Amino acid sequence: MIERTERSYSGAEKILKEKLTEPQKAFRKIRRGQRVFVGSGCGEPQYLTREFEKFLPQLADIEILHLVSLGQPHFTDPSLSDYCRLKSFFIATAYREAVSEGRADYTPINLFDVPSLFRSESIPIHVALIQVSPPDSHGFCSLGIAVDIVKSAVENAEYVIAQVNPRMPYTLGDSFVHLDVIDAVVEYEEPLLEMEPPLINDIAKAIGNNVATLVEDGSTIRVGIGSIPNAILYSLADKKNLGVHSDILTDAYLFLIEKGVITNSEKTLHPGKIVTSFALGSEKLYNFVHNNPMVEFHPVEYTNDYLVISQNDKMVTISSALEIDLSGQICADTVGYDIYSGVGGSVDFLRGARFSRGGKAITVLPSTTLDGKHSRIVPYLSEGAGVVTTRGGAGYIVTEYGIVDLFGKTLRERALALVGIAHPKFREELLSEVDKLYPMGRIAVPREAPPFLPKEWEIRQVFPGERLVHFRPVRPVDKTRLEEFFDSLPSDETYVRFLSIMKVFPSRDIKSLVNIDYVRKMAVIGYVEKDGEEKIIALGCYLYNEDTGLAELDFAVHPNWQRMGIATFLVHYLVEIARSRGIKGVFAYISPENQGILGIFNRTGYVMQRIWEDGVYKIHLDLTQIAHQCLYDPEDRL
Repeated sequence: MIERTERSYSGAEKILKEKLTEPQKAFRKIRRGQRVFVGSGCGEPQYLTREFEKFLPQLADIEILHLVSLGQPHFTDPSLSDYCRLKSFFIATAYREAVSEGRADYTPINLFDVPSLFRSESIPIHVALIQVSPPDSHGFCSLGIAVDIVKSAVENAEYVIAQVNPRMPYTLGDSFVHLDVIDAVVEYEEPLLEMEPPLINDIAKAIGNNVATLVEDGSTIRVGIGSIPNAILYSLADKKNLGVHSDILTDAYLFLIEKGVITNSEKTLHPGKIVTSFALGSEKLYNFVHNNPMVEFHPVEYTNDYLVISQNDKMVTISSALEIDLSGQICADTVGYDIYSGVGGSVDFLRGARFSRGGKAITVLPSTTLDGKHSRIVPYLSEGAGVVTTRGGAGYIVTEYGIVDLFGKTLRERALALVGIAHPKFREELLSEVDKLYPMGRIAVPREAPPFLPKEWEIRQVFPGERLVHFRPVRPVDKTRLEEFFDSLPSDETYVRFLSIMKVFPSRDIKSLVNIDYVRKMAVIGYVEKDGEEKIIALGCYLYNEDTGLAELDFAVHPNWQRMGIATFLVHYLVEIARSRGIKGVFAYISPENQGILGIFNRTGYVMQRIWEDGVYKIHLDLTQIAHQCLYDPEDRL
């Protein structure tokens, strides 16, 4: 139970006593055919709900309206069908069967838009059943852990019945309701509803680790609820100075707060504050938010307003999906015709992240259904499936097999990218569908591709002077480091031995460089650790051309790290990655004055051809033919 100091009610005490009543007496104001709103989630007024169920046989045609329920009310029991019908904006486990059998209704809507239904009286609220904290000396009660759409329902309801529960946290922010707007008060103390933390399996952990590579230090985050969202939060344990702006707060955030990861110190909106709308979790979480100046609760018309969200720089929003088709349409609320959850705040935050400076909108899903029998990446959405995020709004998509960014990609490009992060056993089938939907030349996508950022390509190499350089595939989060790397290269010199600095990926196109599929487009960095930070000193990449069936190779090395063998190492490194990805040949251009580089390519061991073309040499390596044993020597000085 939450410990509180004794409060003096002063003038508010009189108002409270005047409005104090018993549930059955308060319910007498309710009339046949009215709409009754019930408080949300773990803030549901359980005692009022139970008592109202008993009273329902005295009424008829009552519509029960709420956002989401974690309790076990019986509004959908067949025995009550003549008296009431449930309408919900989000479907939890308790009501899925009732909705599928037609005993309850689901309204798909963005969470931000719900309060406008109340204000405009498109959905008028006749009676609101809510739960609040005891009033302070000024007569203000707190809506505690459930502000969300409850505050709007209270402001627009004709009659408000409040359960005053001493166990409801007194939360700060825009969370208060004055006794003047409450018509009837029922005092009843009981434990708040709690949400058990979901089990986290290995797939959820793998997705969490992938997402962590996208989250930069100093980001402001919003993560949903469930196994994968929890795994994502736990995977952020090594980040620094994260902030929170979210509609939902769960116990997994507490883990990061206790680790010192969430500080909110770099937030550009509400610095130092966690901003949220409702909490779903344990008593430990409720104790944390009680009277805590670090946490502000606001209605969803504020927390979910994309114009508000976008004021957070580096806003990262992570939403779960149930299915995605090859064009990028995302289903998040249905399994076929069966309603599974709801639209919720995913689109609200996607838009906010899109408008945020440095923001990222991420959608996560396992590559298969729980039994492994069906792919969640599909040619077409299942019959009856609802599109929550359109193909035009899709951004980063993450499975346990990798990350792709669909933003700005053609239908063909996004289809192939999605195949690359599908479960290996479904890739051939999906590629066949790609050929039908978007005819093209094909590059083999490996059936047994390793997970995102394959560990076998994360290596270290010691160069002369005992200089240790780390090499790994580039990550989207490397964008800022790569900008710094290119800015450090003098523009009047060429620091690669090919035609130009990054002919394959021009330095001005950093976004294209970091958003790669690790099969057709590959980039690797060499970095040194300095003061706990990664400083990029070399970059190599290749780009596969579907028309020629070859990949063009390019690289750049910082001048302070040249003539140590780093460029030589990059050539061998990239060639072996390309071969492992099913690419049959690579080529590069060399100026006549740099013919010494020919030996580097020759020592890879593959059959090499040299062609004079437009004043430069085009070097081609056939990765299907071995000419001799690889003669890579770390003492080479290129």
